[in-house]
Amino acid sequence: MAQNEKPLPDDEVRELDPRSLRGLAHPLRMRLLGALRDYGPATASQLAERLGESSGATSYHLRQLAAHGFVVDDPERGKGRERWWKSAQRGTRVGNDFHTHPDPAVRGAINTLLHEWATVHGQELSTWIGSIHTWSAEWREAADMSDFKLRLTPELAGEMRNKLHEVIESYREKEVDQDTENSARVRIHLHAFPRDEH
Repeated sequence: MAQNEKPLPDDEVRELDPRSLRGLAHPLRMRLLGALRDYGPATASQLAERLGESSGATSYHLRQLAAHGFVVDDPERGKGRERWWKSAQRGTRVGNDFHTHPDPAVRGAINTLLHEWATVHGQELSTWIGSIHTWSAEWREAADMSDFKLRLTPELAGEMRNKLHEVIESYREKEVDQDTENSARVRIHLHAFPRDEH
């Protein structure tokens, strides 16, 4: 889920509007949706165990996500009263106009959403650093944690972002099966933003 991200086909991406933004902008809802996208369908109880929450809380917030169209029932799973959920889309797209929206609730929701994404990115990076010794030398050499400083205009920064997205998206065609030896799911975080020089 990244701001202005446009690599996935439109039918696989949820474009947020003010209502759906407010529906998603809750830390637990975002974690639930992320878990369903990362690990596949699950029940409220399974998600509660994974996230360290009560099943009552996960059930409530899953219903809220369903009301906003982010998750749906998975009819191929479950027996009897056991309800399985899955993500309705692979990604989420956010526009820039929410930052200056006239409704303070919308501005608050976009701040919550972005801060929670930043928190998740930090946690994922910390997990990698904490477990780096358990990975093979090949994976340690293939991983990256770099930062760069460039002086650009907004137009050049946007052009660079688009090219980076194209490169990353080109590897979607090269993805290997889950059973491929020495394969792993790779997370790519891309942050590019201007900084005040004073």
